[in-house]
Amino acid sequence: MGAHGALLLALLLARAGLGKPESDEAELLSEACGRREIHSLVAGGVESARGRWPWQVSLRLRRRHRCGGSLLSRRWVLTAAHCFRKHYYPSEWTVQLGELTSRPAPWNLRAYSNRYKVQDIIVNPDTLGVLHNDIALLRLASSVAYNVYIQPICVESSTFTFVHRPDCWVTGWGLISPSGRPLPPPYNLREVQVTILNNTRCNYLFEQPSSRRMIQDSMFCAGAEDGSVDTCKGDSGGPLVCDKDGLWYQVGIVSWGIDCGQPNRPGVYTNISVYFHWIRRVMSHSTPRPNPSQLLLLLALLWAP
Repeated sequence: MGAHGALLLALLLARAGLGKPESDEAELLSEACGRREIHSLVAGGVESARGRWPWQVSLRLRRRHRCGGSLLSRRWVLTAAHCFRKHYYPSEWTVQLGELTSRPAPWNLRAYSNRYKVQDIIVNPDTLGVLHNDIALLRLASSVAYNVYIQPICVESSTFTFVHRPDCWVTGWGLISPSGRPLPPPYNLREVQVTILNNTRCNYLFEQPSSRRMIQDSMFCAGAEDGSVDTCKGDSGGPLVCDKDGLWYQVGIVSWGIDCGQPNRPGVYTNISVYFHWIRRVMSHSTPRPNPSQLLLLLALLWAP
């Protein structure tokens, strides 16, 4: 291959993401995170306010809200793996940021400008069904522009200090009753305060009348034992967050449950701290998959005389 071919090959490698990882990805989890400038307008309310949870993401399948997620950095979103069981092509998905409603009006240019294409879906390699290792990362096709309504959430390697906290929050656009009642117009984000239970207590609740240990170390439960607060269908992949010294940390990902709002059946969340190093490794080293046409061109260049 001549000098011209070598240069073209290098350019294609860079464009396809097969060269060196982007230099700014090594520090992704150390940038400013967990900050918000907008606080609740109504004490004790269940409908949120725009910008109160600036890391909240709406994952949209063919333009309709399907799952929640959270913004980790300008190029990465954290969510649940089970959202992609049947729809695993990145081209099917978009990410909406900075909006209170899950159904922005078609003429809302602000919402359109904060909508991003998904370049890669990276599911944890140990994911098994819905219950185990229910975590995935999305790499966006372009960098997110931060503002007062769009900010990343913090994550850390240990969440032990958050156990038994009664003042953590979970957010989402899911169903709002066990009977399956959807969000009413204008389809605004909901928030609810939950208590994080330890796994011993949670397994005790789930063992009645079963004798199986359902809640593993990679999970935890949160909600209320009387079923008065919970997540439901449509909230999957969304963040459970707690305040720590003025910064907000994501502790869990909405994963699964037995119905919604049932006594002794709190919601189950993916324990992010178990996957902290996997998250950091993927964000630091993962590169996007090149499309087939780029690969064919690369092969042609490699075999050219």
